[in-house]
Amino acid sequence: MNKKKVLITGADGFIGSHLTEMLIAAGHEVRALVLYNSFNSWGWLDEVANIHQQCEIVSGDVRDPAFCQHIMQDIDVVYHLASLIAIPYSYHAPSSYVETNVTGTLNMCQAAKDHGVERFIHTSTSEVYGTAQYVPIDEKHPLQAQSPYSASKIGADSIAYSFYSAFEMPVTIARPFNTYGPRQSARAVIPSMIIQLQQSDDIGAGDLSPTRDFNFVGDTCRGFMLLANCDKAIGETVNIGSNTEISIANTVAIIAELMGKTANVVTEEERLRPPKSEVFRLHCDNTKIKQLVGYEPQIDLREGLQKTIDWFSIESNQKRYKADIYNV
Repeated sequence: MNKKKVLITGADGFIGSHLTEMLIAAGHEVRALVLYNSFNSWGWLDEVANIHQQCEIVSGDVRDPAFCQHIMQDIDVVYHLASLIAIPYSYHAPSSYVETNVTGTLNMCQAAKDHGVERFIHTSTSEVYGTAQYVPIDEKHPLQAQSPYSASKIGADSIAYSFYSAFEMPVTIARPFNTYGPRQSARAVIPSMIIQLQQSDDIGAGDLSPTRDFNFVGDTCRGFMLLANCDKAIGETVNIGSNTEISIANTVAIIAELMGKTANVVTEEERLRPPKSEVFRLHCDNTKIKQLVGYEPQIDLREGLQKTIDWFSIESNQKRYKADIYNV
């Protein structure tokens, strides 16, 4: 991509912080939106050396439409990642997910339309597919709202697509499957298992039978950037995944092997989703992104897990997580 003025929302988060670094490294001028808080914390961007000298960091909230108009000034490309994503918390606070994910996306789309941005990359999730009705899952697979989180993302995707249909805004819906890697929240299964195994061989888990299509965070971010440079992706929904699947049980076994541990897994009630809400199978069909941009994952699962374990083994990183508390 030619050098652009880029806005990334959710830059303080797991995927957003990695994408921010990659966009800077590619030479783009980056405006990074982090969620406002009174601690002046920039989330994971605080861990990037001299980040304030490399990009413009703005604190705010996508739920505020006037603020979205303000940060959209002089922007060429938008990567919209800001979102509430924890599925268990969505059972307790569903309206918060609608406000951030649906209304926040509406505010961003309206501002992008008003300011005439060149590209708008909206972040979806494989959770919108629900349990696979067929595999691998292509972009034509039915959408199933099996949690308030997935319902809010279906709504957000629809809002983004409507701005393409109604206003010819250059929108692409990027739909990543299960991203993992350094900086991921302990609410996710891979960091949860690593953190627990660092403390003991006895670990708590939810249902181990579901399958997932795991993708290293760098591969996911590379998919975003490739799609932003592809005119044929405008108006399209595009999966980002590996076209493989593995059960949670087998994933835990690989993690334990790489860590030299014996994982004694105990199912804990609090970690189980409601039966009709569990997504039992996710397996990405990545044919479309291959055809559009020649995308191929570069990091296989064992290599990615080792990189993730190595990061979580650094003492300063360990201290950011509470190993003895289940993270909703």
